[in-house]
Amino acid sequence: MHAHSIERWRHSHNFLGADHARNEYRTWIVVALTAIMMVGEIVAGLAFGSMALLADGFHMATHAGALSITGLAYWYARRHAHDARFSFGTGKLGELAGYSSAVILAIIALMIGIESVLRLAAPVPIRFDEAIIVAVIGLLVNLASAWILHDGGKGGHHHHHDHGHAKHDHHHHHGHDDHNLRSAYFHVLTDALTSVLAIAALLAGRFYGWLWMDPLMGIVGSLVIARWSWGLLKGAGAVLLDMTPDGAMADRMRAALEQGGDRIADLHLWRLGPGHMAAIVSIVSDRPQEPSHYKSKLAAISNLSHVTVEVHPCRHGDAAP
Repeated sequence: MHAHSIERWRHSHNFLGADHARNEYRTWIVVALTAIMMVGEIVAGLAFGSMALLADGFHMATHAGALSITGLAYWYARRHAHDARFSFGTGKLGELAGYSSAVILAIIALMIGIESVLRLAAPVPIRFDEAIIVAVIGLLVNLASAWILHDGGKGGHHHHHDHGHAKHDHHHHHGHDDHNLRSAYFHVLTDALTSVLAIAALLAGRFYGWLWMDPLMGIVGSLVIARWSWGLLKGAGAVLLDMTPDGAMADRMRAALEQGGDRIADLHLWRLGPGHMAAIVSIVSDRPQEPSHYKSKLAAISNLSHVTVEVHPCRHGDAAP
């Protein structure tokens, strides 16, 4: 066999999401917005001697760092998408970044919770007018950031994959979740939530003297952020551990393959990146066919981007009754 003839049997291992470039661009815009707000608050805090401004500025710094992780993950995954060292591409790098960002979110929730409890026990003086202005500006910036990232956690709606044996189009959403961008979205939502709660608490303190509202809203916010963090940790962690992403898809694969005496002895299904699934199937048959025969039966199943089929002949009397 000539060396060049084998090329037609090879296929790409680029399993990045369809909206990868767009999501990367949007992430860096939000990083820039967050960094500008961060620098502005720190400079203003130093100039006017405001601890509230300084504290919020350094709080924004943690989110700018976490959002930068998101952007760098997109950049690295894109740059190394065709690097042969990554056996199944770099599509899961976003899950690693999303998981890391979720850990940062959990730490932020813990810090807000501890600070709120301490302030509930020992209230500190608050410069209400200045703090309200800061909170409103922060809310506007974070609402703009959330709008930029909105719906970015979903991948593209249309894919075309070439398995080397079968080509098919998809119009399904399942498996397209981008945990990397979802983590960025939750970071800006975290800031927006804390701003809304802070504004409500500051207004209550300003007009009714309810100083306890500020730390109480901090505790509520920390619990909500912790819940978001846990959801991200579970979602991204499941992908990193190669858990079966879709039981219904596995059932459809079994229904398509287990026909005419063919049986699946082993089935592995896992996610390679947003909108991309991989499968290794071991088939036992008393009338074995070529692997391409079984791959063609899976051609209509959405998101299957990398399929490996093993076929084992079952001699008469080998099968269990």
